[in-house]
Amino acid sequence: MKIALLGCGEVGSCYAQAWDAAGHAVIGICELRQDEEMAGRARRHGAELHAEPGPWLREADIVVSAVYGHAAREVAQRSFPHMRQDAVYADFTTASASDMQAAAAAAAERNIGFTDVAIMGAIALLAERTPLLCAGTGTDAVLRLAESGGAPARAIPGAAGDAVRLKLLRSVMTKGMESLAVECLVAAESMGLRASLYEVLADIDRTPLTAFIDSFVRSHVLHAQRRLAEVREAREQLVQAGLEPLVLDGVERLFDRTSRGIEAARADGDFNLPDSVEARLAWLTPLARQH
Repeated sequence: MKIALLGCGEVGSCYAQAWDAAGHAVIGICELRQDEEMAGRARRHGAELHAEPGPWLREADIVVSAVYGHAAREVAQRSFPHMRQDAVYADFTTASASDMQAAAAAAAERNIGFTDVAIMGAIALLAERTPLLCAGTGTDAVLRLAESGGAPARAIPGAAGDAVRLKLLRSVMTKGMESLAVECLVAAESMGLRASLYEVLADIDRTPLTAFIDSFVRSHVLHAQRRLAEVREAREQLVQAGLEPLVLDGVERLFDRTSRGIEAARADGDFNLPDSVEARLAWLTPLARQH
């Protein structure tokens, strides 16, 4: 395949190398950076370096966008007028779902296939073998390209925007866990208790993650009030250690919200919830709505 690459930072450069090795041709690279380092990257791929989308995109079978998410929609809409109708646009960015949908609609007006490609992991760790989720009208071609370069890729039902929605939901969990890990381990290290903390967390290793988080949701609506007191004690321990509990501040607010919801439901005599994740999420969701 002939590939045009929009953005040649960590993501774009990683996949360009993999596709080179698979025998594809990167025919052009579009980058705001026009310095010698970027020119060197383009030369290594045998590609022309361009400052903006233009008629050169007409040569490409697939146009791959690896720009920053905030710029993705604009870059896509500037690219479509220069593409062939039998070409596919693959958006590897972390744009918002609404921007991805708008770009897909603009592509459809020109009969161009558009695929939302969500990178489900850290390129720095797994490089081109990072799993990909794909959704949209150009998915088949993008799957072939991804798999040829060694990327485990799969299509999901739905339209463009659905893959990045899943990625961002995953980020709620992973970035939340990352923040908690930082806050907790900094505290443990400052108290000289990090090794002991690993020992008391060992039971968590024996439970699959999805079962673990489901158990939290099921028990949360029963024990939020008691656990709120524990959260406050944990927060106070960090404060006494001279640390700023940013994450626990949010945790305390969430437990407080649930506790107030429980009090209101009990006052109304309406707090008999089935013991299932679905039932308890249905009860929690209205509490989480923005008012």
